Formats: sequence, C-alpha cells, structure tokens
Amino acid sequence: MPNNEAQSSEAPLGVHAAEKHMGAQGFVAYLAERHQAIEDALRRTQPNASKAGEPGDGIRLDLSRYLYDPLSRFTSSGGKRTRPALCMLGAEAVGADPARALSFACAVENFQSAALIHDDIADKGELRRGEPCVHVTEGVGVAINIGDLALVNASRVVLDDETLGAETKLRLLRELTALEERTIEGQALDLGWVRDGRWNITPDDYLYMAAHKTAYYSAAVPLAAGAICGGASERQVGALREFGMSCGLAFQLQDDLLNLVGNAAAQGKDFRSDITEGKRTLAAVWALAQLDEDERAELQALLDSGTTDEGDLARTVELMRQSGAIEHVRDEARRLVDDAKGRLASADFFPKSYATLISMADFFVERLG
Repeated sequence: MPNNEAQSSEAPLGVHAAEKHMGAQGFVAYLAERHQAIEDALRRTQPNASKAGEPGDGIRLDLSRYLYDPLSRFTSSGGKRTRPALCMLGAEAVGADPARALSFACAVENFQSAALIHDDIADKGELRRGEPCVHVTEGVGVAINIGDLALVNASRVVLDDETLGAETKLRLLRELTALEERTIEGQALDLGWVRDGRWNITPDDYLYMAAHKTAYYSAAVPLAAGAICGGASERQVGALREFGMSCGLAFQLQDDLLNLVGNAAAQGKDFRSDITEGKRTLAAVWALAQLDEDERAELQALLDSGTTDEGDLARTVELMRQSGAIEHVRDEARRLVDDAKGRLASADFFPKSYATLISMADFFVERLG
C-alpha cells in the first residue's frame, strides 16, 4: 500500500485556481468518465442462476424468472451511479488506482437496489426510474426476496474480490454493515413518524434522521471505503468521511427543496409528493415551529390529508415560504457544503481529486433535478 499523504505534498494548497473553481460541472464530467467502468463491474458481479448449485434446467429457469433476472433488470436501469463513483473518487484522492474500489462500488450499488425495492413497497410506489416498481411487476413477496438478494450480493462482491487482502475485506465489511445499519435506523424514524402521525419533530430530529437515512450511504461511507481500498491514512479516511456526511445531508436537503419548488416538468408525478405523503421534511417541521396557531393547524391538516390537488399543494408550499422554511433549508444546505469543504483541510489529497471533491459539494446543492 502506498504512503499516500507523503505522495501528495502539493495538495491541497497546491491545487490550481482553475481546478478549485471548476464548478459543479466538473463532478458531472467525473461521473461520466467513471460510468462505463462501473457498469462493466456491475455486470461482472451480477448474481445469476449458474451459481445456484446444480439445479435442473427447469429450476434454473425458475430461479432466473423469479429472482436473478428481475434484479439484473433493476440494477441495469440505474442512473448516474453517483455512489459507486464516489468509491472510486475516494481511492483516487489518496493516490490509488480507482479500480481497487470497484468491488465496494458494486456493493454500495447493490445496497441501493435493495433499499429502493424495499422503499417502494413501504411507500406503495408505482414507478421507479420511469418503469413500474418491482413489486408492481413481480408481486410484493417476490420483490422483497429480490431486494434481499441484492443485500446478500453487496457483501459477496467484497468477499470475492481477490485483489483485496483479508484485513482490508474485513474492514470494508464492517463499513458496509455500519452503512446498512445507519440507513435502516434513518428509515425506521422516517416511516415510524408517518405511521404514528407524529408532528412533534424538531429540526434537529429531522437532521438526525436524514443524516442516517441518506448521508452515510450516499457519500460518507463510499468515500471513506474507497480511500480504505487505496491504503489511505486514518486522517484521510476521517476527513473524507466527515466531508461526505456534510455533503450527503446537503444532498438530502436539496432533494427536499426540489420536490417542493423544483422543476415540476422534470419531476413529473413525483413533484410535491412529499406533501401528499406527509413526509417529515426540514421545511415541514421548521414551518410548523414558526407559524402562528391558525396557520400551523392549516399546514398540518394539509400534510395529513394526502392531497394531490394542485391548489392544496401550492398552498402548502406558500405556508412554508411564509414561515421562512424554504429559505432556511436552502441556507442550511449551503452551510453544510461550506462545512464539508472545510473538512478536507484536515488531510492531504491529490490536487485533481481534491478539485473534483470540491466540485461534488457544489453539485449536490446546485443540481436542478
């Protein structure tokens, strides 16, 4: 393993001004650059019926039909592959070959598949990535099982990586387990608050939930694990983890904003769905804490109604605006990104990767959909 901090003596102070200020599009270009390698790795590591012992042809076909093929189709329908790319970026940032992080990149994408399949069941969703949800096409029971396979595969791809030593694999599996546990904790709060009709949620409660549900698996662990794959120092791993936590939470806040005040045409039927579903977002809980008694009662009634009426949805957003909640969420996302950038100063990283990380932070709050 390389002594990465010793190699990167010119970073981050040596980062050229043009790289420092490449803007959000620099990260978009990085995603495009790494996309094909991630797709190839996902295809190579996709589970299939040929690994299911020695079944007869009929059983093999059934396993493909009820388990392996639906997961393969779902995985192949993914978008920008942001989380896997962050694993590769974490390795690059400490001076390693990004290919060393591909198995963990696939693990994170498999966890993402499982989470989305299971979330769609919990949320009674109908469409995912422009296609019917897995539980719609396959039934709830079969869909749960397909999501479970994705979880199993997340661990298997790390265990099967012959380029990683046993100690590194064990550490990565601990990272993966922690990622899964934290995300499940966040999901428990999100689902439980809605189920029990809870509105006594504080902004700090929401931020805790969102950090667990989103930030760990969307940024913090992918970056840290990628660095571990690259033989990083503890200081580098810690800096990337902290950077990712702040960026990941900013990403979630931006998602919340886009759902409320983003591009309606781009989001289609999902636009303002957080209102219809009565989601405990930062904008909602902040507004409820700031409005007077009558307006607070009106907002809570709208959030509890399950409304899809455009007038009701618009009124809900207007109440949030009046309370200052929309601007508060926007300011909080920007504050988190500024905090994230500061976290990188605690360790040295290679200049080009450092610039990409800065661009990533900007992308997370500047994206329009």
